[in-house]
Amino acid sequence: MIRATSDGVPYRVTFTDGRFAATSDTTAAKGGGDAGFGPHELLEAALATCLTITLEKTARQNGLPLERAGATVQLDRGRPGEPVLTYELEMHGPLNDEQRRQLTEAAANCPVGKTLTGAISVRPG
Repeated sequence: MIRATSDGVPYRVTFTDGRFAATSDTTAAKGGGDAGFGPHELLEAALATCLTITLEKTARQNGLPLERAGATVQLDRGRPGEPVLTYELEMHGPLNDEQRRQLTEAAANCPVGKTLTGAISVRPG
């Protein structure tokens, strides 16, 4: 669970899970102070980090020579009601084509990706 709290500065919000804390804000152009990640950037970050962790976990579990991994995610909200998250994976290390395919397939099934592509609702608790 994440708890978000405003701190009196327009649009700046601190959020925490009780162990870690970070700041979200809007850009100066939107009236904020540009003091943290924007909410949509946090959505991109959730997917990018999950993809990267999934690559590393799959490689470790299968003894694949992945040295470093990464993911770039971009949210396209250009079509109202049809947002699209696109991603690119980075895999560094002496991987062959089959190992890259195996990692790419695993990443496509990362938990955050599965959550975002399933039936999702937003409602008050």
